[in-house]
Amino acid sequence: MSTPTNQLPIPSHFKPEIVSEVYRVNYQQIATEANEWVKKHKITPASQDKNRVCLLLIDVQNTFCLPGFELFVGGQSGKGAIEDNIRICEFIYRNLGSITTIVPTLDTHTAMQIFHPIFWINNSGQHPTPAATNITPADIEKGIWKVNPGATSSLGWDYELLKKHAYHYVKQLTQNGKYPLTVWPYHSMLGGIGHALVSAVEEAIFFHSIARSSQTQFEIKGNNPLTENYSVLRPEVATSFDNRPIAEKNTRLIKQLLQYDAVIIAGQAKSHCVAWTIDDLLTEIKQIDASLVKKIYLLEDCTSPVVVKGVVDHTQAANEAYKRFAAAGMNIVKSGSFKF
Repeated sequence: MSTPTNQLPIPSHFKPEIVSEVYRVNYQQIATEANEWVKKHKITPASQDKNRVCLLLIDVQNTFCLPGFELFVGGQSGKGAIEDNIRICEFIYRNLGSITTIVPTLDTHTAMQIFHPIFWINNSGQHPTPAATNITPADIEKGIWKVNPGATSSLGWDYELLKKHAYHYVKQLTQNGKYPLTVWPYHSMLGGIGHALVSAVEEAIFFHSIARSSQTQFEIKGNNPLTENYSVLRPEVATSFDNRPIAEKNTRLIKQLLQYDAVIIAGQAKSHCVAWTIDDLLTEIKQIDASLVKKIYLLEDCTSPVVVKGVVDHTQAANEAYKRFAAAGMNIVKSGSFKF
C-alpha cells in the first residue's frame, strides 16, 4: 500500500501471555471498549474506507493453533502458531482503522470423511493410524486398505460406488501432484472446541467488527465427506469416478477478494492450507488479470509450516512456495513493518 497511516495502540485487554489458552470472550465488555476506542481514536466505519483492505485468516482455530490439540502447528520453534497468533492479534489492533473486512476460514469436519480413520479398514477390520498413514492407489489395489462398509449408509452411497470413488480420489491426488491422501486425526470437529477460533484472535476480530461496524465474514471449508479442502477456494478433487461434480471452487469468494484494493493473508499452516489457498488465488489471478497479483500481501511472520520433530518437516516446501509467490509478484511482508 502506498499511503502509510499511524498505527493505533494495542487495547489493554489484550494479553499475549494467554494467547495459548481457551477462554470465553466477554462480548459485551469488548463491545463497550470498542465503542470507546472509536471515540478516543476517531475511528470511522469501514463503509467509508477509500482503500478497501481484506484480512484473510486461514484456519486460526484451536485444533491447529494450541498445544494439546489434534494438529498443533509448532513450526521450527515448537511454538509457531502461538507466536503467529500473537502477531496476528497485534496486527489487527494496530491497523484497526485500515482493515475493512476480516475473513476467517473455518476448517469444518465430521467423523465420517474420506481422510478420517473411520472411513477405511484393512482385512482385519482395523482402522489406519492417523497422521502415520498415507493411502495410495497401490494400497487399494493390493487390498491393504478398503472403504469401511459401515460408512455406506450414513453417506448415502452404494458401497460399490463408494469404493470406486475412493479409488478414483486417491488416484486423482497422485496424478494432480497433490499430497497423497493422509489419514488425519479427527480434528476441527463441528460443534467441538477444536473447531472454534483461538480465543484471543476471536476477541480481536470481534473488537474490529464493533469498532469498524464491519461484519466478520466466516468461510466454512472442508465439510464435504468425499473430498478435502486444504484451500478455501477449491476442493482437492471436484468430481466423482463417473465425472459427476461433488464439489466446486468458491467462485463467490474469489471474485470478492479480487475486488479489494489489498488482500492480506495469514494463518495455518503455511505448508498446507495457507499455501494451497494462495496458490489457487494465484491461478485465478493469472486467468483474469496478472497485474492483480500486486494487491496480495503475505504476512510471513504470521504463519508456520507443519513440523513434527523426527517425523516430517514441511519447512522447505513452504519456503519454496512463498518464493514462487514472490516471484509471481505477490508481496512478502512482516506484520510489524507493514504500511498501509
